[in-house]
Amino acid sequence: MELTEAQRQELAVNGFVRIPGVIPREKVDAALRAINGSIGERGIPPEDLPVLRSRSYCPELGGEAVITGLFEQTPFRGLAESAIGVGKVAPVGGGQIALRFPASGPAREPHAHIDGMYTPTNGVPKGTIGNFTALAGVVLSDVDEAFWGNLTVWPGSHLLHAAWFKERGPQSLLEGMPQVELPAPVQLTGRAGDVVLAHYLLAHGVAGNSGPHIRYGIYFRLNHVDHERTKWESMVDPWLEWEGMAAHRSA
Repeated sequence: MELTEAQRQELAVNGFVRIPGVIPREKVDAALRAINGSIGERGIPPEDLPVLRSRSYCPELGGEAVITGLFEQTPFRGLAESAIGVGKVAPVGGGQIALRFPASGPAREPHAHIDGMYTPTNGVPKGTIGNFTALAGVVLSDVDEAFWGNLTVWPGSHLLHAAWFKERGPQSLLEGMPQVELPAPVQLTGRAGDVVLAHYLLAHGVAGNSGPHIRYGIYFRLNHVDHERTKWESMVDPWLEWEGMAAHRSA
């Protein structure tokens, strides 16, 4: 399974693309069963919530095949390789289990960020930048409306950020988010089994959940096999690590 030309164009312009119905229902159900079983057996200590929100719920499951198989054993890998390069996506070591529980009060507005920046709870060492090639998201529960814990994106911000880093250097991310004027955010809706492929440099966040159900999702951080060699250059040349997007790479 490969991205269509229209989907490549959407990825190039917006920095992300949504593809419906990629993950078979049986794999969605198996992942949900494992996650709910873990929560039922282990519970969630309130004092652990800040770290679990930042890193992953059910961390003991992240590297299990029931989670990694959502990417490695479905058409999702082929879709990603059609953009990044056939055989050029490193194996995923684990997935982030991202849950958003219904809010007790008004759902909060999403806050834009780029992954890999240090916070006290996310596990990124202070003074480092944990960048990567692409964010790959799997929708495990239906998200029918805004403020249902939606993945939120700022379309086109990947190119604004690349221009910022080209002028000021990738290490300027250590000083905080690029000071660019972001476009209006879009809260993504979707059905269980849909996937999202997004550029690392795309500003994104999560909306609060005013819906009646827990929002379940899985996120994988994908790397081109040469990422360690090109990790800084890829922040100023946004399609450097995307061989399937060569037509959209700046000269």
